[in-house]
Order: sequence, then C-alpha cells, then structure tokens
Amino acid sequence: MKQWAGVVIILGLAILSGCGLGKRRLDVDVSNVTLADVKIHRYDVDLFRVRKDRLLQDLESLKPEYPVFLDTNLRDPATLEGLKSFLESPRIIGFHAAVDSQYRQIAGLEKDLTQALKHYLYYYPRYKIPMVYTYISGGEYDYPIEFGNNVLLIGLDNYLGTGFKPYVSDGLPAYRMIQMTPSNIIPECMNVLGKITYPGKLPGNNLLEQMIEAGKRLLFVEAMMPQAEERLLIGYSKEQHEWIVKNEAHVWAAIIENRMLYTTDGKLIRTFMADGPFTAEFSKDAPARLGEWLGWQIVREYYEKNPEVTLQLVMTETDAQKILSNSGYKPEKE
Repeated sequence: MKQWAGVVIILGLAILSGCGLGKRRLDVDVSNVTLADVKIHRYDVDLFRVRKDRLLQDLESLKPEYPVFLDTNLRDPATLEGLKSFLESPRIIGFHAAVDSQYRQIAGLEKDLTQALKHYLYYYPRYKIPMVYTYISGGEYDYPIEFGNNVLLIGLDNYLGTGFKPYVSDGLPAYRMIQMTPSNIIPECMNVLGKITYPGKLPGNNLLEQMIEAGKRLLFVEAMMPQAEERLLIGYSKEQHEWIVKNEAHVWAAIIENRMLYTTDGKLIRTFMADGPFTAEFSKDAPARLGEWLGWQIVREYYEKNPEVTLQLVMTETDAQKILSNSGYKPEKE
C-alpha cells in the first residue's frame, strides 16, 4: 500500500446522487401518533425577569417551574451571590440580549420538535417524552444540548448563527460555527436523544466499524427528521454538502483502492472521522468527517434494501461487515 500522503486523487465532476427516488422507508406516517404539542419552558426568559431588589423572592417563585436549575438552597448566600453575578455579567447579558432578539417567538421550534418527537414515539412508543427547557449557557460550547433525568436542556446561546461576534472572539473555528445556527437545534436534540436511546457503544477498531457506527447515528437522526436537509443532519454547509454529493464515488474509490477500509491506523482513521475545517488529503473544499458521510450512505442503503430489518435492529447490529455486504453500496462515478 502506498503511503496515504502520496495518494493523488483526481476529482472529476459527478452527477448528483439520490435523485428521482420514490418513497423511502423513513417517510413514515405519524399522523396517528398521539402527542400533545411540546411546550418549551423558557428559563432563559424568566430568569432575566427577576428583580434585583427582590432577587430571593423572585427566584423562589420560579423554583416550582424550574427545579432542574433552582433545586437548591437559594437562601445560601454563596448560591444567591453566584446567581446575582451570573445575571450581572456583561458577557451573559450580551448572550441573553442576542437570544432574546432571535428567539423571542419559538412556536416554530416547538412545532418542529413536536414533529421530531412524534417520529421518536413512532419507533419507540414505550419511551417517555422529555421535558424541554431553554437557558443561557454563557458560551458552554461543548455541550449545547444536554439530557438527563428525562429533561432536555437547550442552550440557545449556542445557536445564534455564524456571524455572532462572541463566537469569533472566543476563537471558535468556522467549521464549528456552521453547526451553531437555529436550523441545527432539532438535529442536535435528536442526536443527543439517539445517544441516550443507544448509549455506550464504542465505535470499533477499524475504519469500517467507525464509519458504520457514525452512519447509524445519522440514520437515527434522519428517522426522526426524514424531511430535513441532509446537510443539517450531518452539520455541513451548503458548499460542503455539494462537494461530497458530487465526489462521494471518488472518496469511496480512494478508500477501496488504497486498502484503507479495514485499517486500524489511528492517524488514518482520524483523517476520515475527525471534525475539522476540511480534509486536506482530498481538497480544501472537501469537508471533514468524510467517513461519517460514507457510513451514513451505507447504513441508509442497508436499511432501504432489507425491509425485514427494523430501525431498532439496525441500531443494535454490531457486524459492520454484514451491513456493508448487505447494503449493496456502490456509488457510481460519472
């Protein structure tokens, strides 16, 4: 096998894939799924309505609705001072003002979340739908969505768009900011829900295993949001999505021809699986996480071509080679 650094890929134009397809298995009818409209509890709004001269009293009045945030001894001077400092922080005030401006009305977000959770109940009717809260994280970028004790927490200040100045001043790279727009909220919620539904699965040792595991995660999110744009489900920009759609066959050919599919070389695996601005080995226009995209396409094909296999069976299948072999995946070059 030639060294990967020396592989030269000549990328030609390729036709768009996925056009002209009929109804997919993921296009399910959820009209009979019973679920009341999801209400998002706005801790990010109510907390900033407390009066400074009545801080303790107002916080106590919020406590019954927001125990996940305020289930503590509010009369403890240290706790009260911490909350006061939070509310008076110029940084927090700036984040809150931006959220208040962009998310004053969230009926659309509630509607989209309701629809996604209806799909969740379609596949998992015995599961309990979580309570949902929004809050100001103050730039806790690593955990924009959190889940615990059947509570879903959305840090809205993590979704203020690529042009939000504090993101830039905080040193966030452009590829991260692509995933920090309002349109990314519901996909990320479903991604977190998928990890809760199927927790603790290690990605495997070789590239194929890691690709398939990442692909399963994306199939889960797609099942919850079958009408969403592909690029939003994987967190690509429009240009990044266009590149991989056009060049998918070339990327797959490079992996096969250079015998990389079963590699356990950590550096090589990171080339295809790690996030970043681009995949330099192909092009500065090539997005990162190319292996994640390919894994998604393989798992999609597997699910579509094997109607006896349920979503639950796909998600719990541990044989990556079986999924690949039974997918019939073979992207065509131009």
